[in-house]
Amino acid sequence: MSVEQQYIDLFSQTEAMICRHSAEVLNAPRAAAFADFERQGFPTRKLEKYKYTDVSKYFEPNYGLNLNRLVIPVNPYEVFKCDVPNMSTALYFVQNDAFYTRALPKVTLPQGVIFGSLKEVAEQRPDLVRKYYGKLADTSKDGVTAFNTAFAQDGVLFYVPRGVVLEKPIQLVNILRADVDFMVNRRVLIILEEAAQARLLVCDHAMDNVNFLATQVVEIFVGANATFDLYELEETHTSTIRLSNMYVRQEAGSNVLLNGMTLSNGATRNNIKVTLAGEGAEINLCGMAIADEDQRVDNHTAIDHAVPNCTSNELFKYVLDDRAIGAFAGRVLVRPDAQHTNSQQTNRNLCATREARMYTQPQLEIYADDVKCSHGATVGQLDENALFYMRSRGIPEKEARLLLMFAFVNEVIDNIRLEALKDRLHLLVEKRFRGELNKCDNCGICK
Repeated sequence: MSVEQQYIDLFSQTEAMICRHSAEVLNAPRAAAFADFERQGFPTRKLEKYKYTDVSKYFEPNYGLNLNRLVIPVNPYEVFKCDVPNMSTALYFVQNDAFYTRALPKVTLPQGVIFGSLKEVAEQRPDLVRKYYGKLADTSKDGVTAFNTAFAQDGVLFYVPRGVVLEKPIQLVNILRADVDFMVNRRVLIILEEAAQARLLVCDHAMDNVNFLATQVVEIFVGANATFDLYELEETHTSTIRLSNMYVRQEAGSNVLLNGMTLSNGATRNNIKVTLAGEGAEINLCGMAIADEDQRVDNHTAIDHAVPNCTSNELFKYVLDDRAIGAFAGRVLVRPDAQHTNSQQTNRNLCATREARMYTQPQLEIYADDVKCSHGATVGQLDENALFYMRSRGIPEKEARLLLMFAFVNEVIDNIRLEALKDRLHLLVEKRFRGELNKCDNCGICK
C-alpha cells in the first residue's frame, strides 16, 4: 500500500466528521484539495523542489488525528510562563491544531482587530474569510498544501483593519500535546489592510516525548503601505517533524519582515513564497538554524518581483554539528516589467564536523535589464586563525568556538525589530550552543 493510500482511505471514511467539526468556508475547498492530493501525493526527492528532503517518508507511521475534536484537559495559561523581560505581549495558544478559546488574555485589542479561531471567525464573518482563505495556497501545485487543506479544521485568523496600528505585539504559542504519536494540521490566515501595522511572534513547543508531525499552511495578505513583522521560533524536540508552507502577497509600499529561527527540532521543511505585487514593496526575509545530532533543517524560498521598484533582502545562516543536515534553496524571480528591482540574497553556513552536511542552491532568474541583484553562498568551518588568536589570548578552545559561532548567527538576530525579543534570542542562542536547557523560568512546556 502506498503512503498516500492510508490517508485517502481515512478521508473517505471521515469526511463528514471533518466537515461537521469545521466551518462551511473551510469546507468549501476541501473536496477539490483532496482530489489534488490524490493526483499529486506527497512530495518526494524526484521533485526538484524537494531534492534534499523526502517528505513522503514522514507520513509513513500511523499517527493519531483528533478529527472528532476531543477536548485536551490542559490549560496552557497555567503551564506556560513566558519570562521575556520588557516584552509585554497579548498571549494566545493553539493546542495541536485547535485555537484555545476557554481562556483568553486580559487585553483589549484596537477596535476592529480580530485574533482568534479561524473556524469561529469563519462562522461569524464568512464573507471576510471567504475573500482570502485558500486564495494564495494553491493546492494544485503542492501535495502538502493540498493535504493540509483537505484535513485542517481550525487554526488562527489575524485581521487588522485599515489604518490600525497595534502597539502591543501578539504572541502565539503552538503546543503539541499527546499521549501517542500524533499529527496536527494547522491553518493561519493573516490580513493587514491598507496602512495597518502589527507584529506577531509565533513559538512552537512540544509537551510530550512522542512522535509529532505538524503540517502548517500560512497565508499572509499585506495591504498598501502596511507594515508587518513575523517572527517564528521553533523549540521542540528531536521526535518532531514540521512541514510549513507560507504564502505572502504584498501590495504597493508595504514592508514585511519574516524571521524564522530553528533552535531545536527533529526535521523541519519550510517553504516560503513571497509575491511583491505592488510598486515600492519591500521584503526582508531572514532565517537561522542551529542543528546537531541527526537533526535536519530545509528552507526553500521564492521571491517573485512581479512589478517595478521593489526591494528584497534575504539572509539565511546555518550552524551544523554532529551529523546534522541543512539545505537552502532560494529563488528570486524578476519579471520582464519589474525594472528598478533591488534584490540581495545571502546564505552562509558553518559545518562544525566532517559528518555535517549542507546543501545550498541560490538562484537568480532575471528578465529585466535595469536591476541591481546579487546572490552568494558559502559553506565552511570555523576560522582556524581566529581560533588560534583567541586561544593565544587565554580563551579556552571550547569557549572560543562558542564565541565564534555566536558571532556568526548574530547578524540574523540583529534584524529583529523588537528589542526585547532580540535580547532574549541572544540569550537563547548562547544557551543552545552551550547545550543548556532553553526553558523559561516556571514554564512547564519547554523541554
